[in-house]
Amino acid sequence: MFGVTTSDDYQPITWVGRHPVDTTALLVALHVLLTVLGCFLAAFGGGGFLNLLVFDSEQVLTLGRVWQLLTYAFVHAPYSSALLWFAIEMWMFFFFGRAVERFIGRREFIGLYSFLLLVPTVFLTVAGLWTRLGAAGSTTLHFGIFIAFAAIYPGVELLFRIQAKWVAIILAVIGTLAALAAHDWAEMIMLWTTIATAVVFLRLRGVGPELVWWSNLKARWQPKPKFHVVPRANSRQGVESQGVHESIDPVLEKISKHGIKSLTPSERRLLDKARNRLLNK
Repeated sequence: MFGVTTSDDYQPITWVGRHPVDTTALLVALHVLLTVLGCFLAAFGGGGFLNLLVFDSEQVLTLGRVWQLLTYAFVHAPYSSALLWFAIEMWMFFFFGRAVERFIGRREFIGLYSFLLLVPTVFLTVAGLWTRLGAAGSTTLHFGIFIAFAAIYPGVELLFRIQAKWVAIILAVIGTLAALAAHDWAEMIMLWTTIATAVVFLRLRGVGPELVWWSNLKARWQPKPKFHVVPRANSRQGVESQGVHESIDPVLEKISKHGIKSLTPSERRLLDKARNRLLNK
């Protein structure tokens, strides 16, 4: 069952009456508040200020407006159809984001959100060295949260009883085809860097689908165990060694009682033979 708390780090930030307020709820409230402010700015001639917040690779590279790497996601188009989709997006983010946060914990969720926010625009900035690219809004960012949900709960049935993993794949394919048909390379880069960031972030923490190529790569670079060859005991040598000791014992006893000069020539040869065998082991 999804949505249950599985991380020791998950605790509400605050409470409103009996209702807990977690990181996801605060992020939803922040997006809604900034969207309302954006609508007022557009209504009273302050739309130019919003243009300073959307991501533009040329402005980042030539004018140093690095804040656009982060602020782009909090700028939403202030017209009716866009605001309707924004409301749906916020509802989905609240639903899936809370499940992800409860599973991986507050700190990890903030880390995931930060990476999903920053990594795509970093790639857009690099690609902007060849062509001008732009981005605004949080749709792709919050799609990354859904990808994380689908990675954690791939078998959960959603709309029309379709499993979450298949919904994620279908939406990724639709977004890819739409971006490809429109030659929207910025959207293509945003989409796939977001998907990769979500999956890799979770895999590095042992969550999500097993990546065979990643497991093989880790196995290749991990140090191989060192094996020590232990020689197998030779039963023949053991028998011979035991026989030597048994035959030499009377000679040694005679030496201890009467001295080495008391040995006969055959006993001396036996002693020398035993000594040579011991030295050659």
